[in-house]
Amino acid sequence: MNQEKVIVLDFGGQYNQLVARRVRECSVYCEIYSYRIDIEQIKAMNPKGIILTGGPNSCYQEDSPTYGKELFELGIPVLGLCYGAQLMMHILGGNVKCAPVREYGKTEVFVNPKTQLFEDITPKTVCWMSHNDYIESVAPGFEITAHTADCPVAAAENEKNKLYAIQFHPEVLHTEEGTKMIFNFVRKICGCSGSWRMDSFVEDSIRSIRDKVGDGKVLCALSGGVDSSVAAVLLSKAVGNQLTCVFVDHGLLRKNEGDEVEAVFGVNGAYELNFIRVNAQERFYQKLKGITEPEEKRKMIGEEFIRVFEEEAKKIGAVDFLVQGTIYPDVVESGLGGESAVIKSHHNVGGLPDCVDFKEIVEPLRNLFKDEVRKAGLELGIPEHLVFRQPFPGPGLGIRIIGEVTAEKVRIVQDADAIYREEIVNVGLDKSIGQYFAALTNMRSVGVMGDERTYDYAVALRAVNTVDFMTAEAAEVPFAVLQKVMGRIINEVNGVNRVVYDLTSKPPGTIEFE
Repeated sequence: MNQEKVIVLDFGGQYNQLVARRVRECSVYCEIYSYRIDIEQIKAMNPKGIILTGGPNSCYQEDSPTYGKELFELGIPVLGLCYGAQLMMHILGGNVKCAPVREYGKTEVFVNPKTQLFEDITPKTVCWMSHNDYIESVAPGFEITAHTADCPVAAAENEKNKLYAIQFHPEVLHTEEGTKMIFNFVRKICGCSGSWRMDSFVEDSIRSIRDKVGDGKVLCALSGGVDSSVAAVLLSKAVGNQLTCVFVDHGLLRKNEGDEVEAVFGVNGAYELNFIRVNAQERFYQKLKGITEPEEKRKMIGEEFIRVFEEEAKKIGAVDFLVQGTIYPDVVESGLGGESAVIKSHHNVGGLPDCVDFKEIVEPLRNLFKDEVRKAGLELGIPEHLVFRQPFPGPGLGIRIIGEVTAEKVRIVQDADAIYREEIVNVGLDKSIGQYFAALTNMRSVGVMGDERTYDYAVALRAVNTVDFMTAEAAEVPFAVLQKVMGRIINEVNGVNRVVYDLTSKPPGTIEFE
């Protein structure tokens, strides 16, 4: 991708993806790399700017992540955040020590608005601090440009060499003017033009896919989720009916979802492609019979999905390209980008069907974050209800049903979830809540319905607010809405006599149930 870009060097910080997202919000392309990347590779990329992330270590300890002094001598603007700021000072001759007062959370920071980095920033602004160490003295050539009541060096800069150090985290939403600070760095200091736009991404992607695929045959596993749908439409726009999409309905989708996907991509849909729907519901239910352990369920669903996909692929015969809906967080969280520990083993990164006969992989969304995928979807004309569909796990309702999965339990959770989602949309909360769904607990309890004793299941409602899905808090859904949902589920869904609301945050819980 021949365009101007800023690179993020990851020192193990938890906000590495957030830094890159904030840069892209300034219409500047950005990629994440481990701090272990060689200086020659950085030179070859010729970035317009470099940002060093935070991290959990102390930069003055011998085994802590570090970098050579030459990084700061390239003539490329460098912005260090938290650990990155301390490391910059440590390498260039400043002094970093354990702080006498640890700062954590929202903190008033006094900045110098006459500097380019803090241009148009309020002189007293609220920022997010999270550090045990502090910069006791700055390196030669640096001037202090911000402080707090407890931190003498909240920011410093060497304007001549375009080196900037910030002790707080401008990338998190709690830093009220953080995006403006990052804008000042990438657009004003680095001189980026801001040409990274979704319309140009879509046009460039379609062009590059055509060049790569030529007259080859392309196969895509279409789940109906946002990522695979956008990838499929991109390929359809590029190569038309050279593309075959296989949609495996494993019987663990949301209510009516299989028919909705077919309506969009099938014979009567708006896109030029070959669409194959495989109704494998009973096959999956049989495979899941008697399995109650969450990881075993996940594994079984994933393996069976690949087997079904392989069987359909064999009927099609050899293809030239296999499409995957890999997105940038998949790459980073799988340990293939950045320095953070492996968080997830993604089926989209490295987990390819063994028996599919193909020559090469196409990953048109590999460099996009989820919100950017949605923007690309809108740009491509995909219906809003598909683009803004709630996040849905690969194993589907299999991990929203505690214990054994049966056709009856799937029906219960589908009906309950449909009611919940409908009522959330009716009161206009669907765009403000990060994720919401109904799950079926394995708990059965006594109830009274129509003067008769019942012994039925309890449904759990989940709604969370989250920025990056790495942490989450329970959403405050109005009590009247919860009451209405409860009444409808108990009256309309056979097999349920109790509804509960899950207040657990992440951590210690997860967003999904299994």
